[in-house]
Amino acid sequence: MRKRTYSRHITSKWAKTKALLANPSTARHVPDTRRLTKGSLQEMLRTYGMVYVKPNSGTYGIGVIRVEQHGEEGKASYSYHAGTNIRSFSSYDELYQALSRLTRHRNYLAQKGIHLLKYKGRRFDLRVMVQQSPARRWETTGVIGRVAAPGKAVTNVHNGGKLRPVGSLLAPHAGPREKEKAVRDLRSLGLSVAKQLHRRYPGIKEIGLDVAMDNKLCPWILEVNTCPDPFIFRKLKDKSIYGRIYRYAKAYGRL
Repeated sequence: MRKRTYSRHITSKWAKTKALLANPSTARHVPDTRRLTKGSLQEMLRTYGMVYVKPNSGTYGIGVIRVEQHGEEGKASYSYHAGTNIRSFSSYDELYQALSRLTRHRNYLAQKGIHLLKYKGRRFDLRVMVQQSPARRWETTGVIGRVAAPGKAVTNVHNGGKLRPVGSLLAPHAGPREKEKAVRDLRSLGLSVAKQLHRRYPGIKEIGLDVAMDNKLCPWILEVNTCPDPFIFRKLKDKSIYGRIYRYAKAYGRL
């Protein structure tokens, strides 16, 4: 009987989202996410006012578009923010036609927009690194912040984002105790997500969890990367964090 092999890299954002929705403990941290259609986006804009449109597969924040509805139904106008380009439209049909030219009718998702906290006027989110140890136990091995480049809607480093320690980013929004609790919650959420995905995809050895914090410091899962960049953690002052990430990645054959 042939031994079954499992993939370590899951590219479909939709597949990963469905896996997380299957468990109530992770599902409550997933923003409303649907396949992008003309109808689904219009309904979500009516409900939430702001939606992120993203390719089902892809990395580095490429192709991610922030879409907004301004004003009440019947008097609404619309806009999108792609890269540093911001365009406005007087009707939903005009907006969707313009979006279709950007997406080229590829497989895209629409996700409820979370209003990210800001650091010095720029949006930021957080990357949580979770790995299997050499003893095959899941561990949260690092947390780091990513600050969007000026004029951009995404925080990815490959899109001009800057790396910052989590404590520095949360300091303007929380006191010491609240900040410590927020980091503990992030580390715990990372473990829950890794274990849940591993049930569905037993081949994975690591995840990079992208998390938005709202103004109540509630964490929201934006995306899960099953082939995350370990080298961003070299930017942290505490070099032992990257040292452990490197050791674990080497142990399971990533590096």
